[in-house]
Amino acid sequence: MRPDLLQDTTLRYFLEVAQSGSLTEASARLHVAASALSRQIAGLEAQLGTPLFERHPRGMVLTAAGEILAVHARRTVLDAERALGEIGALQGLRAGQVRLATSDAFANELVPRLCVEFQRTHVGVQFSVIARPTAQVPDAVRSGAADIGLCFSRAPHKDIEVAYRQSAPVLALLPPGHPLANADSVTLAQMAEYPLALPPAETTVRQMIDIVCSRQGLQLTAVLISNHAKTVVNFVQLGGGLSVASEIAVRHMVADRTIVALPISDPGMDLRDIEIQTLAGRSLPVAAQAFLELLKEQLPGLG
Repeated sequence: MRPDLLQDTTLRYFLEVAQSGSLTEASARLHVAASALSRQIAGLEAQLGTPLFERHPRGMVLTAAGEILAVHARRTVLDAERALGEIGALQGLRAGQVRLATSDAFANELVPRLCVEFQRTHVGVQFSVIARPTAQVPDAVRSGAADIGLCFSRAPHKDIEVAYRQSAPVLALLPPGHPLANADSVTLAQMAEYPLALPPAETTVRQMIDIVCSRQGLQLTAVLISNHAKTVVNFVQLGGGLSVASEIAVRHMVADRTIVALPISDPGMDLRDIEIQTLAGRSLPVAAQAFLELLKEQLPGLG
């Protein structure tokens, strides 16, 4: 059974327009005529006695009243999903869905491995994994697009509850045989002497690096910039130069001795955490809660 069958039709239409900001786009997503959507929303506004949207040529924007109703409507959707999850639990967790928003570093190896492990005992549970830039993971949790967020974080987020947190310092990546590979740790100044692959300026890791470099008057020049974790890791593995990553992104390559990961000793390169995030005040569906517990069990020692 689909969660939308447990939801009020008018609220479901309203929420789709609110999320898309357009009657036309909402119409396409719902397979309902735009005129029908417009009538439903107009009727809802008449019942409440207040406009829910500001109508603009380029789309529809929620009013203050609309924002309040949207919060309620999202909660209704999440409650319906939780009800279905509890019904699935009566079948021994052979049904249900886990929706995960995660940053790239986790999506490459950790999340697929845990999905496989989870499905060995919960065969009917389905997964939806959305890889997003770190800054967008809390947004996916807030909007209800994801049950669980898994990402790096350096600051608290509004309406987000942290179910688990552990330190995740940034590590230097070196190819085996590199002159620095046998050191206990390296500095950014030492790394600057070699070709570098770095994440783009908008990422948390790059911002940490830039702050530390600014304090030292150090200039890092990258020969490769990429927001894809595998790209920079493979660059190092193939002997192109040095880079940075979390332990989780490279742990299997480190174990296989195809890459070397060392601590970066500059102060400030350890001011980052791994967080498992959920929507504050929300009770997760049974399958999602069970997967969250698996994440909490597996993460210690991985960051």
